[in-house]
Amino acid sequence: MGIFQEINNLFAKKQKIEKEIAILQKSCNHRKKSVKLVRKHLDSASPIIRYVCDECLSVLGYPNQKDTDNFFKE
Repeated sequence: MGIFQEINNLFAKKQKIEKEIAILQKSCNHRKKSVKLVRKHLDSASPIIRYVCDECLSVLGYPNQKDTDNFFKE
């Protein structure tokens, strides 16, 4: 098998996994969330602060100023 075919197979697996993750995250109730640093974009090294579900790791939104301040105190 050539490198091109191997890369295509890996991308196909990646797409399948990302789809499975999206389905699981969509079905999650997001009962508990925390303030965490996440990447701004998948290909970015720049972290940003967001609310993240503790169970499915889905990004849920922007924390308020109080939660942001508490995050940096820890």
